Amino acid sequence: MDGLLGTIGTACVLFVGTDVDDLVILTMLFLSARAGGRPRPGQIVAGQYAGIAALVAVSAVAALGLAVVPDPWVGLLGLVPFALGMRGLVAAWRDGDAADGPVAGVAGGTLAVAGVTVANGADNLSVYPPLFRTMGPADTAVTVAVFAVLVGVWCAVAAWLGSHRRVIRVVERSGHWLVPVVFMVLGAVIVLESGVVARLTPG
Repeated sequence: MDGLLGTIGTACVLFVGTDVDDLVILTMLFLSARAGGRPRPGQIVAGQYAGIAALVAVSAVAALGLAVVPDPWVGLLGLVPFALGMRGLVAAWRDGDAADGPVAGVAGGTLAVAGVTVANGADNLSVYPPLFRTMGPADTAVTVAVFAVLVGVWCAVAAWLGSHRRVIRVVERSGHWLVPVVFMVLGAVIVLESGVVARLTPG
């Protein structure tokens, strides 16, 4: 029992430590869903689960000694939310105040939400594989199950945070500009903090 509780505790700490920033993105998405109708809540939840599942799958493969994405280049995943944000800004500029929802041009569907989740979880790919490598099949299965439960908790918390009317009104007024900027900043931070720019710079 102590071993099981220890595995559950480790999984909880690991998830919270590596995915706490997802709360910000999920809250923004749920705010946009309430203010503009896109993406739909079901798409947000499905996209978050798909993104976390992809991160876990890649980490599991990496734990077996197969480098799916070389570590120095993981930071390039930050280009995904940056590109989505840029697309959203272009849509907002083109459509003006009549833009179809705050994230219509940013993350309007399940795949886009999953892409942002994967990009925002680039640091997970440096944390999960070493842990999975030291675990047996049973502990790994428990960890994945805990992750699945906590993704649901994260979505529920974000949906609650995104239900405040005053914030929704702000998003309704300026979300079609604000949300793309948030996604672009997120992407830039991921790229810069990974150090990939230095690797691409000669000398």
